[in-house]
Amino acid sequence: MTAWEAAGLPVGVDLAGIVAEQPHPLVFATVSGAHLYGFPSTDSDVDLRGAHLLPVRDLISLAQPVETHTVMTDREGVELDLVTHDLRKFVRLMLRRNGYVLEQLLSPLVVHTTAVHSALVELAPLVLTRHHAHHYRGFAATQRRLFDTTGELKPLLYAFRALLTGVHLMRAGRMLAHLPSLLLTEAAPAYLPELIAAKRSAEHGALNGLVAGPILGRDLAELASRLDEAQHDSRLPEQPAGSAQLDELVVTARLADSTR
Repeated sequence: MTAWEAAGLPVGVDLAGIVAEQPHPLVFATVSGAHLYGFPSTDSDVDLRGAHLLPVRDLISLAQPVETHTVMTDREGVELDLVTHDLRKFVRLMLRRNGYVLEQLLSPLVVHTTAVHSALVELAPLVLTRHHAHHYRGFAATQRRLFDTTGELKPLLYAFRALLTGVHLMRAGRMLAHLPSLLLTEAAPAYLPELIAAKRSAEHGALNGLVAGPILGRDLAELASRLDEAQHDSRLPEQPAGSAQLDELVVTARLADSTR
């Protein structure tokens, strides 16, 4: 079984084809969302995320540049959602304790890559800080509120995944977004594999009483407390480093692209 099949990605869908159709050259495109997090459903759409290079003309004209490009399409019955940021915006997000963009950058499910992508991956550890815990704490709280409203498994699993990713990042200094892998490295409720299995049948499937509400509340609160403690004890720095290297990378990539 290939890594793509193991991730539950649909076989036979030309993900590279959508990359070739984009108006600006892509720095990278990877698979994010439920396939990256390890709990896709049979009807999950495919979330593609990445960065592109706007032409210099777009950046120096009087008009405000459109730095984010979004495409939603259907290929062979599979919904594809592609969102890319201009490289400058993407790097700025990297420097703002944004765990979401780092997960995209470091996703092992690579659809398109370049030398600039490889350089970004090399520099990614420099921007990790103890304050990335705020991202995961906030994201988990948002997903918990969504679960309380809908009763769906998806936001519940997102909440657990976010907290465990945050704990692991604070403790080990390493980004790990794949929930089944997190369950092998971090203490977690024993029922999570059952919830992952239940979600496979439907993207918006309900919890349906698999776990009692008070137990979920207790376990989410315990994980949130562990994240607080892990942040307090973390050896990650207070502020990101690497801004000079990232700035040079953005300038060099832009100038190289402008000569084509």
